[in-house]
Amino acid sequence: MLMDKKKWLMDSIERKSGLYADISDRIWGYAETRFDVKKSADLYIGFLKNEGFEVVRGIAGMEHAFVAAFGSGKPVIGVLAEYDALANMSQAADIAEKCILEAGANGHGCGHNALGAGSLAGAVGIKDLMAEFGLKGTVKLYGCPAEETGYGKAFMARNGDFQGVDAFLTWHPMDVTEVWGKSSLAVLQMHFDFRGVSSHAGAAPELGRSALDAAELMNIGVNFLREHIIDDARIHYAFTDAGGLSANVVQAAASLHYLIRAPKQDQVKAIYERVLKIAKGAAMMTETEVNIRWDSACANYIVNRSLAKAMHENMKSVFPLPFTGEELKYEGQFFETLSEEMRKTLHTRAKSMFPSGSREFIDNTAGKALNDELGELVFSDKPMTGSTDVADPSWLAPTAQLNVACMPHGTPPHSWQWVATGKSSVVHKGLIAAGKVIAMTALDILEDMKLLEDAKREHMDNLGGEQYVCMIPEDVMPG
Repeated sequence: MLMDKKKWLMDSIERKSGLYADISDRIWGYAETRFDVKKSADLYIGFLKNEGFEVVRGIAGMEHAFVAAFGSGKPVIGVLAEYDALANMSQAADIAEKCILEAGANGHGCGHNALGAGSLAGAVGIKDLMAEFGLKGTVKLYGCPAEETGYGKAFMARNGDFQGVDAFLTWHPMDVTEVWGKSSLAVLQMHFDFRGVSSHAGAAPELGRSALDAAELMNIGVNFLREHIIDDARIHYAFTDAGGLSANVVQAAASLHYLIRAPKQDQVKAIYERVLKIAKGAAMMTETEVNIRWDSACANYIVNRSLAKAMHENMKSVFPLPFTGEELKYEGQFFETLSEEMRKTLHTRAKSMFPSGSREFIDNTAGKALNDELGELVFSDKPMTGSTDVADPSWLAPTAQLNVACMPHGTPPHSWQWVATGKSSVVHKGLIAAGKVIAMTALDILEDMKLLEDAKREHMDNLGGEQYVCMIPEDVMPG
């Protein structure tokens, strides 16, 4: 009976596949960033209301964040959708070379146009099945702005919007197909604004107090700090204001943007306290002032093996996807744009995805323009090098996430290649496949109470008595 329902689910999602592909393409065209995602949210909310969901918009202080619910009672399954793009990533679709459509414009360089549409397909799919078969439970689709920077889900977690959810499911477009089996890095973002006194750098330098000097001294201090932090931690920075264009002026203003990453939140906080001291010391040395502004922060992802295993089993009935010769040729154009250095890393990637694979299989996989193989289920204690705000809900309930290979093999996220291929039929097939896996895993949770019990027990064990605390101070609002 369960397999019959899963077949029904897949057929139901397939029948609406054109609608989901169209939504993905329209979001690709909107290419809205951070919290300013009105058109994208409008599109989702209109569709969800027509599908019978009850929608609440404007949660956690974010005008374009929403939660759409269907059903009643337990279990409550949360599906996470994203739809924010990246700044300055304008790129023409389907052209295998860098071709900017509009200078300074945005682009979907991380596939969130497809991510949101695939999550939508999964949520609507399980809703349709619940209505058809009279299943008890609740499905909630969370519309989450600002995953790239701003971390909307962290604000939602802080606000209590995820309370009562029993499990979270989501996915991400990628160049490989696998279930997440490792944690992510916690991250904190800050701005440091230095203010001094301007003066003529030649005639009266003694009267000036250089904010630019203060910023540079901070960077130097942090550079020395890097030797004294844990190996898995990272500190990134960028000048957002270097003062001005005239070298003969003592710069009265300078600003820095800092990111601090580490495997655990307490490690991030400890490094942050040391960075604060360096910033204040730089201001003291230069007789300037420093204003410290929070941007955002997110936690480290908590892997749930019980849910991951269930998700991986469902992937076996969906992958590999039936790509055509034309689609493989299309992806090959973008694969050819990879540098030799980037191609060399594919063998390492293939070995990590298929630890039991033969050398011939690894070589074959690494050389594919589109890696359509379903990766083995691999768990690792070593975290991935990136961060995601999916981590915050993962502290609150068991969470599972899959990657689907619908981007050219070897091309990195946040690249022009991802923008260029974002409206392709390969991406459309990928998002529909992700929706099917999400819906089938949601069905497992609805029908198999032992799965949910095991996942919750594991979740509590993973936390080890530690409670989720959002790193973002209460007085810091999205923006």
